[in-house]
Amino acid sequence: MPNMSLKKVKMPEQDPNLRNKNFSEVALGYSVEEAKEEASRCLNCKQRFCVDGCPVNVPIPEFIQAVLSEDFKKAYDIITSENSLPAICGRVCPQENQCEGKCIRTKKGESVAIGRLERFVADYMMADTTSNSQLLPKNNRKVAVVGAGPAGLTCAGELAKKGYSVTLFEALHEVGGVLMYGIPEFRLPKDLVAKEIEKIVQMGVTIQKNVIVGKSITIDELMAEGFEAVFIGSGAGLPNFMNIPGENLNGVYSANEFLTRSNLMKAYAYPNSPTPIHIGQKVAVIGGGNVAMDAARTAKRLGADEVYIIYRRSEAELPARLEEIHHAKEEGIIFKLLCNPIGIYGNDGWVEKMECIEMELGEPDASGRRKPVVKPNSSHFVAVDTVIIAIGQSPNPLIRTTTPGLDVTNWGGIVVCEDTMSTTKENVYAGGDVVTGAATVILAMGAGKKAAQAIHQKLASHGN
Repeated sequence: MPNMSLKKVKMPEQDPNLRNKNFSEVALGYSVEEAKEEASRCLNCKQRFCVDGCPVNVPIPEFIQAVLSEDFKKAYDIITSENSLPAICGRVCPQENQCEGKCIRTKKGESVAIGRLERFVADYMMADTTSNSQLLPKNNRKVAVVGAGPAGLTCAGELAKKGYSVTLFEALHEVGGVLMYGIPEFRLPKDLVAKEIEKIVQMGVTIQKNVIVGKSITIDELMAEGFEAVFIGSGAGLPNFMNIPGENLNGVYSANEFLTRSNLMKAYAYPNSPTPIHIGQKVAVIGGGNVAMDAARTAKRLGADEVYIIYRRSEAELPARLEEIHHAKEEGIIFKLLCNPIGIYGNDGWVEKMECIEMELGEPDASGRRKPVVKPNSSHFVAVDTVIIAIGQSPNPLIRTTTPGLDVTNWGGIVVCEDTMSTTKENVYAGGDVVTGAATVILAMGAGKKAAQAIHQKLASHGN
């Protein structure tokens, strides 16, 4: 009989007052017993709503039943038949809006903890065995993938499974994209990301780092070198700013720069690392998404006494995952809601204070959220010495400005056919944040997977 408990099995976590001073992972994972107990809550529905909610269509009930039977190898094989990065997805996917949000158990109580179980299976297999990836037979067809983030890695892995010789071009000196430079260590350990990437390399994918497509080489030049198709998964790494006075002061960062310095350049290890981050005692993070939560929680770990989330709407409209908001509050992050910055002011070139205005919620805007409007006579100053701006990112214009025939939107995203991820340029495909703007890891992976399938269908139909 299924376990009809209305609540998920709680996952062990570090104490908030300890973890906000270290970069070790917050959530500690299920034990075998805890995983089996949670798996027993699955009703193994015939109509699999949870699978419909998964962007990469993992056979969720099947893998959970394998967990219940303690056949963790089978569970892992089921997951990885559709998802090449399970240890990552189990940690950072917004399951509450996807698979878990569709779970029938939410009709009365909490959903099955699908993400936690996926993480358990991936971690168990990673600890218990060496990689089971293997070099696959090649079909002598070449495909280039631009960008080694979630979309590019997924596309490359799916094509390698089908026998293509895939070369992945990465602009930075480390592979992984946002998985490496954007998501903090305490949410996604980098050695784990490296192990997931190694599985894809072992399939035969070639990776060339420090290659800036659009500058080092163009899309047209890649095609001229014999690549029959190109997938663009270069992400959205160009930070947005508010265009308010004082954004050029010392002590003002984009969240992109701040997290890249902390993660990829290991500024958290300064002075043993050569890349410091100036962190004052009072830090303001502008924005309310997951990136804002990551930046705020990182600043706290780097020694700030007070860290504020400044967001112009109310808590109900915060776009960050509920889990991340909960963890931030536990760690002492202060939320200043219905508040919007209008200026940053300094002394001797460094941030000293920020001027804000209070907001009220009016009628819903195009997104369906109530639009914030200025509350009259509400201007006030907040003493801060570091400001981190986390209000979104856009695709870098380099590829679109060096690739004739590639249509883009008015905000710079590449235009694609949603069914195939094909662009307006022949044999060029795109997916992930470079198409949608900053979104989730799993949606980028879904786009990479869809593009790989479309590339294979087209190239296979044309023969050699």
